[in-house]
Amino acid sequence: MTSLHTGNNFSSPESVNGWSNKSVVTEFILLGLSSSQDIQLFLFFFFSVFYGAAVLGNILIILTVITDSRLHSPMYFLLSNLSFIDVCQATFATPKMIADFLNEHKTITFQGCMSQIFFLHVFGGSEMVLLVAMAYDRYIAICKPLHYITVMSRRVCTILVGVSWTIGIVHSASHLAFTVNLPFCGPNKVDNFFCDLPLVIKLACLETYVLEILVLTNSGLLSLICFLLLLISYTIILATVHQQASGGTSKALSTLSAHITVVVLFFGPLIFIYIWPFESFPIDKFISVFFTVFTPVLNPMVYTLRNKDVKEAMKKLRNRHVGSKQVF
Repeated sequence: MTSLHTGNNFSSPESVNGWSNKSVVTEFILLGLSSSQDIQLFLFFFFSVFYGAAVLGNILIILTVITDSRLHSPMYFLLSNLSFIDVCQATFATPKMIADFLNEHKTITFQGCMSQIFFLHVFGGSEMVLLVAMAYDRYIAICKPLHYITVMSRRVCTILVGVSWTIGIVHSASHLAFTVNLPFCGPNKVDNFFCDLPLVIKLACLETYVLEILVLTNSGLLSLICFLLLLISYTIILATVHQQASGGTSKALSTLSAHITVVVLFFGPLIFIYIWPFESFPIDKFISVFFTVFTPVLNPMVYTLRNKDVKEAMKKLRNRHVGSKQVF
């Protein structure tokens, strides 16, 4: 197989028919966010800062939950797993995007492209289900507090996290199963900074209408089910909190507002994506950046700024670290 280095290289129809199971494209060209060299240099520093903030912020939450015994509860166990997914979500494509800002030729191998598609949907699908698990945790804590310790046991929490990862993997594998065997013979230009599944499918050398419907059904159905479950859960929770007149109401509302904010940040871009999944708009790249870079940065900010327990635990962790440095 010969590598296609431009979007103008095509194989003959005979070669396409002869490669019914395999691709004759060995790499894709990522057009990125901008073709201006000056803007790319600015974007290199800009996204380097945001990527570092996303990784460090979420790792800080994970370390805080692990080291502070007061945070050894189901809610924070699920939160630490959300932070882990956010680190993965920020890492599957952002480092390459940052490196490509300094490269003239922004290419990715066929295998690398398929890997990006796989991991994007693994982490995205897992996070959707995990957000539902976090809503279920808040539902039990607020609506059925007497049963909370029994229902949200460590075993149940582990199962919920395991189910979220399993659904994410199955969801992604189902996408990859029919994408990896598509015949790609050119053009090979992807108008984004990573291999976005709808954009890659449209490059296949065959009619992709049925595949587009399958992709929309697969991702759209999972997103719709999770969104409806979240909507129902938080509606019931808010109604319950409204009926209560206890001293813990303000704390419950603060926690709920953080959860709901994260849900909006996650599902907001998805709503636009699934309304016009295979149409290209100038805002598409911004949505991709928001989903893969900004959301992992904003999530830890939302949970720490609105959560007194987490802020106190982080101060305790910082003081412990400063104290250990002074000893040595």
